[in-house]
Amino acid sequence: MAKVTKRKFSFFKFIIFLFVFVCIIIAYGYFIEPKLITVHEHKITNQNITENFNGLKIVHISDLYYGKTFDEKSLKKLVTSINEQKPDIVVLTGNLIDPNIKLSNDISEKISNYLKKINTTIDKYTISGDNDIKFDEWENIIKNGGFKNLNNNYDTIYMNGYNFMVIAGANTKKDKLNINEKLNTTTNYINSFEKDGPIYKILILHEPDVIDEITDNKFDLILAGHSLGGQVKIPSVGSIINKEGSKKYHESHYKINDSHLYVSNGLGSEYHFRLFNTPSYNLYRIVNK
Repeated sequence: MAKVTKRKFSFFKFIIFLFVFVCIIIAYGYFIEPKLITVHEHKITNQNITENFNGLKIVHISDLYYGKTFDEKSLKKLVTSINEQKPDIVVLTGNLIDPNIKLSNDISEKISNYLKKINTTIDKYTISGDNDIKFDEWENIIKNGGFKNLNNNYDTIYMNGYNFMVIAGANTKKDKLNINEKLNTTTNYINSFEKDGPIYKILILHEPDVIDEITDNKFDLILAGHSLGGQVKIPSVGSIINKEGSKKYHESHYKINDSHLYVSNGLGSEYHFRLFNTPSYNLYRIVNK
């Protein structure tokens, strides 16, 4: 009889331990991990990179969900961290604002002022994500923050020389146009060169899965967001929350034909919870060897 009681007591202790362990994990995923920021560095080699562009640094941020897990303190910390990298270019691949926030003039101005403090030697670019299109104020926020709107458009990048790169953007797939219609202006521009065209071509997207719909992929580097890295990752299993638009491409890097696709882990959190999947931004160093 005593042995049975001891077994019951041991089982009871195990249940208590399991309950406490689960509570600690939930508390960590809710209160701690969403507030962390890490930097993932990637070296990208391409033989077409000329010496004047060799070592170009691009910082890639995405999915801040400002107003939910990402607040003013987080944004200030992010700006400081980015400026420490001394980037040449910064790109934001959508979902700057949480869809449920009440966006006042004061908040809009606050976001713009922090974005304005991000320093680059060349420029800052962005496209809208599926959350951003809900806000008429989005365009003014990014404009006042010193970011160029690349929604379905492109820009040329020069750096101490006559050769140049092209950076293009396509906004969220929730827009009525398909990806090829959005890239039509850029594709026509790239195809207009018989020689001496752009040495390197960059595309920024929100949802990475649309890459498979591009019929004339001219891009060397494609940067996307949206997936949040799956938000929750289980060791040896991987991400478990793969959203529409990032069901196929949700890990950090893919090689697709001649293109390198990098998907940001994101900085904010859709459900105010992350687990084994720290918020982060990417730093790319573009080199020729």
